[in-house]
Amino acid sequence: MTLSQQQPIATMRCDRAWVEISLGALAHNVDQLKSLLSTRTQLMAVVKADAYGHGAVTVAQTVLQAGASWLGVATVPEGIELREAGISAPILILGAVHAPEQIKAIAHWQLQPTLCSFKQALVFAETLKSTNQALPVHLKLDTGMSRLGPPWQQAVEFVQLIQGLPNLKIASIYSHLATAESLDQTILRQQQQNFEQAIARLKRSTRQFQHKHAQPALHLANSAATLTAPDLHYDMVRVGLAMYGLYPAAHLSVIDLKPVMQVKARITQVKSIPAGTGVSYGHKFVSDRAMQLAVVGIGYADGVPRNLSNHMTVLIRGQRVPQIGAITMDQLMLDVSAIADVREGEVVTLLGEDGDEKISADDWANQLNTISWEILCGFKHRLPRVAMP
Repeated sequence: MTLSQQQPIATMRCDRAWVEISLGALAHNVDQLKSLLSTRTQLMAVVKADAYGHGAVTVAQTVLQAGASWLGVATVPEGIELREAGISAPILILGAVHAPEQIKAIAHWQLQPTLCSFKQALVFAETLKSTNQALPVHLKLDTGMSRLGPPWQQAVEFVQLIQGLPNLKIASIYSHLATAESLDQTILRQQQQNFEQAIARLKRSTRQFQHKHAQPALHLANSAATLTAPDLHYDMVRVGLAMYGLYPAAHLSVIDLKPVMQVKARITQVKSIPAGTGVSYGHKFVSDRAMQLAVVGIGYADGVPRNLSNHMTVLIRGQRVPQIGAITMDQLMLDVSAIADVREGEVVTLLGEDGDEKISADDWANQLNTISWEILCGFKHRLPRVAMP
């Protein structure tokens, strides 16, 4: 058999396990989010970390067509990947960049950086001094997250420094919320107050802010604040998790969001085991009866958390079946005794819907005492992403 007659590698990769991405659900979620925004507020789709594991290029193309106008990434290579795919929308780099080589790449690829310190601003100006390009930059203030940005009290000095530097043009000023998903809004409102005090000081002391049409854009809201706090929408909102169909907290389900990701795999072997048989490494599960066992071609190297061993269920033919034994690097085992005539090649749904049953990233996160963001981002690229209507 010649190479051209063999099964293509891309198809072969889908034989064992894969991630399905519903482009229809993604567009639906953008539409739902846009319904919460005024006409003056733009939607930034956060597509960092390969769009939370969904596939950055495909997601970016879909959400821009659906009505998003900005994209947010964490790193320069993430932004370059989108540019190389032909995406021309404005892209904000949310992370801090200091290396001159990366600063030059930002300018070359027409990306827009976040400036978060006085020292970083000087490095940008020094690196770009030989160019005639006015690079749009976005200034991040620390209003209570204690992450990137100078303290909000230094906003005037920060802005004045950058306004005095060549080749830098302030496009926006923003901050990030630490507790927007909490029922207790005390910290949220304190951050809002800090942000607005910083802007008020800038309006009093900085000429650019005294002219409405020349003011930089303002943005503060993440998914949680977008869903429940219209007074925090300002000129733009930055939405990640909600765009992918999950709520940052249960009480935030104010619009109809649809999960975009489903994770599926195939059964690779079915066997009968007698009572008293140990299953998988360490024999953490021992059968208490004769049972039908199915081996599935997916494991912790693909992103199924090993700590879910003996604590998760999956869906086969619309029925829940328990996973048994330790989840291994490439495989896991199921007790399929309750389903008649299970066969090799059948599809198992680990996350998603099958019939009337569904399993979400929230279910796994709750079981593991973590957050759904981590679950979505955990699926490795050994699993191909398959775009679905």
